Amino acid sequence: MLLSMYQASAPVFIQGLKALRGLLHKAQAHADAHGIDHLALLQARLYPDMLPFNRQIHLCTDFAKGAVARLAGAEVISFPDVEIVFDDLIGRVERALAIVESFTAEQVDGSEDRDITLMRRGVALVVKGQPYLLEQAMPNFYFHLTTAHAILRHNGVPIGKKDFLGTA
Repeated sequence: MLLSMYQASAPVFIQGLKALRGLLHKAQAHADAHGIDHLALLQARLYPDMLPFNRQIHLCTDFAKGAVARLAGAEVISFPDVEIVFDDLIGRVERALAIVESFTAEQVDGSEDRDITLMRRGVALVVKGQPYLLEQAMPNFYFHLTTAHAILRHNGVPIGKKDFLGTA
């Protein structure tokens, strides 16, 4: 049986976004239980030249909702990157999740050879759907999800692999 573009995208992003939502809830509860300043955790980084935790959430949601919309040939809904508190970041994940869940297999399947136009530093780059999903969207989504998880773990939030996978 072949794996369809829908199967390779939307359900995977949905699982990851649900895991991300869970990470945010656990991080907020941990901060509250231990008197940790929320802003300190939300601005935490693994290294000074890396983006802070809240930006990892922004980018993770952007890659999920943007990838499925592009594969479906739909307009990508843009979110301003203004969330700096847990509740707002959880809301952003919920909005991205709703967008990804709104697409059907019929909209996404067959997008392997669809032209996807990306803007990179003001230059248009056209790639095909399957390479876009497998070589750009998925690696970027998982990079930011992994980094968000690592930042929280590094800062003492009691999370593990099950939380990352969304099965905790």
